[in-house]
Amino acid sequence: MTNAATFPETLPESLAAADVEAIVRGNHHDPFAILGPHGGEVRVFAPQAAEVAVLAGGKVTPLPRVHPEGFFAGPAPGRDYRLAMKAGNHEWEVDDPYRFGPVLGEMDEYLVAEGRHRRLYDRLGAHPMTHEGTEGVAFAVWAPNARRVSVVGHFNAWDGRRHPMRKRLGPGVWELFIPGLQPGEIYKYEIISAHGERMPLKADPVGFAHERPPETASVIHGLPEHDWHDSGWMAVRAGRQDRQAPISIYEMHLGSWRRGGANEILDYDALGDLLVPYLAEMGFTHVEFLPVSEHPFTGSWGYQPVGLFAPTSRYGSPEAFARLVDRLHEAGIGVILDWVPAHFPSDAHGLARFDGTALYEHEDPRQGFHQDWNTLIYNFGRREVSNFLQSSALYWLDRFHIDALRVDAVASMLYLDYSRREGEWIPNEHGGRENLEAIAFLKDVNDRVCADHPGAITIAEESTAFPKVSRPVRDGGLGFNFKWNMGWMHDTLAYFRRDPIHRRHHQHDLTFGLVYAFSEDFVLPLSHDEVVHGKGSLIGQMAGDRWQKFANLRAYFSFMWTHPGKKLLFMGGEFAQEREWNHDQSLDWHLLDDPLHKGVQSLVADLNRLYRDQPALHRLDCDPEGFEWIDASDAAQSVLVYMRKSDDGAPPVVIACNLTPIPRYDYRIGVPLAGGWREALNSDAERYGGSNVGNHGLMQADETPWHGRDHSLRLTLPPLATIVMTPA
Repeated sequence: MTNAATFPETLPESLAAADVEAIVRGNHHDPFAILGPHGGEVRVFAPQAAEVAVLAGGKVTPLPRVHPEGFFAGPAPGRDYRLAMKAGNHEWEVDDPYRFGPVLGEMDEYLVAEGRHRRLYDRLGAHPMTHEGTEGVAFAVWAPNARRVSVVGHFNAWDGRRHPMRKRLGPGVWELFIPGLQPGEIYKYEIISAHGERMPLKADPVGFAHERPPETASVIHGLPEHDWHDSGWMAVRAGRQDRQAPISIYEMHLGSWRRGGANEILDYDALGDLLVPYLAEMGFTHVEFLPVSEHPFTGSWGYQPVGLFAPTSRYGSPEAFARLVDRLHEAGIGVILDWVPAHFPSDAHGLARFDGTALYEHEDPRQGFHQDWNTLIYNFGRREVSNFLQSSALYWLDRFHIDALRVDAVASMLYLDYSRREGEWIPNEHGGRENLEAIAFLKDVNDRVCADHPGAITIAEESTAFPKVSRPVRDGGLGFNFKWNMGWMHDTLAYFRRDPIHRRHHQHDLTFGLVYAFSEDFVLPLSHDEVVHGKGSLIGQMAGDRWQKFANLRAYFSFMWTHPGKKLLFMGGEFAQEREWNHDQSLDWHLLDDPLHKGVQSLVADLNRLYRDQPALHRLDCDPEGFEWIDASDAAQSVLVYMRKSDDGAPPVVIACNLTPIPRYDYRIGVPLAGGWREALNSDAERYGGSNVGNHGLMQADETPWHGRDHSLRLTLPPLATIVMTPA
């Protein structure tokens, strides 16, 4: 191949051969200094063309070819021109990307560099727009340590030499406006590191849409647009998500809730047709989606995302996801999204060593690598990374009206020695194990959500005794609104796995949670984590024969719904799915033909309505004034009796649990009020698949003092059952 140095006599005096060669080889760090209009001449690199001419003012001015690989340069009038190109019999016209000025402003540059750009997604990514009177797409990406960054796609034959970007030196952001591009084109970034290494092609970190996996390119889409119809919901959202509100969450994985007849996944619209009426019928107040952020590995369930600004294309477009949220809101159902800032996968097209350096992650694997998940840890102390993640959180609330973010794996963020042995971690500046940078990041995110989106909330999956997780930042807390109560889940599941004959020795598994129940504002989670990895389904974990398993599950759910704390149940649990959850298959909806499974589903629906309709069961979920033991001492018979109370004058609710298969007749309990009481719910009722033992009709409290109260009831306690009683 002929070297450009062979043609120095063909170059304009204003051009250096070394610069031309650098453009041709794709190594030039500043393409705008060479390409485009310069002092009365135009320079174009077009390896796809045999001839190039400038079209301006009605004139056609051919440009001489000054390098055999397609560099053209010569005198041409002005900056307002188009390019005419020819190769063989093919002729076409294009606008020159290198005649356009920057899209990013000085304030953008300043805020990105400071890590304080509240709406980073408005500027980075790929944005269709009209710039200087011409339609096209503006690209911007942060890669401060790169020597060269180019936009590549089918539109330029994936040739990184053809659309190198302009570097904004302050923040290290590269930008380029490419005229004529349209939404729907796929693209990636080709990055040359500071050491000259060509990185694997990278998807856009702020891409708004991506190809359907296993393909990995980003898709030009722009910010999603939707005509929202949820003003009614947004007006009341804050009250519906308050610590005194009834919050009952249906956690679900979109790809395996329901599938088509050939096991095909359903799209966002088809899911909405089925999901919205189902949730309304079941009485859940919220739905929580396992992460929908784009992720390459389906088996990660979304917990290894690469596209923190894009709903996964597996189920349709960003607008289709927005429609699903809107429909849920119109039905009065809040939407919680699992959001994953704790780690990210090392897939070559993702964030790992994005510009040839540990840009998003830590260089030292003792800080930057998750041994449990073989993933990378964000460098929360780097202001640009923190800003990137905060912008992602705010993006879902802003563009998709998400009501709550459930932040995954918070414990792994809080501790530098999380799941590490001695010598495998680096202490903080004070010699401690707390990740001070991650703590500051979480506080900032929660404060921003509160400030920018009033009524939206955040929920922490946090499994340790870290203090004040759900307390405001101003009071020394992390700023979450709620925290998952992992201890409650562990202890109570352990109890219900035990044969009833042994439960007398383990009553503390049910009572210990009340020792700390109000130290945080808790959600009680029976989540996806409890029905995977060989644990089996919830019904499969219950003790006893088939009848006892169902009775235990019904009693457990009834205990959970009457226990202080908001509620969360993973899909399938509400009808006693028997098979362990498989993300590649639909739930086993045919089980509802069985009265036992249908009965559990009916019970959960009734529990949701009871929880919502009885203020005593929800208003003081997070306040010790809302709970009182009547008797927790009858371990010999595995009986618990307790009371829930409200602060608005609503009547109390009394709950009794008999967690053995032996009915208890004439069982006396103290009650706070004289007069009639009714059995508002009995988990052993025939309609739920039970034996129908219980207290039918009204019960009358007599004046026999019991349990330190002036009045008492004589009850029949059904076997393996929970009963709920309210004043008549």
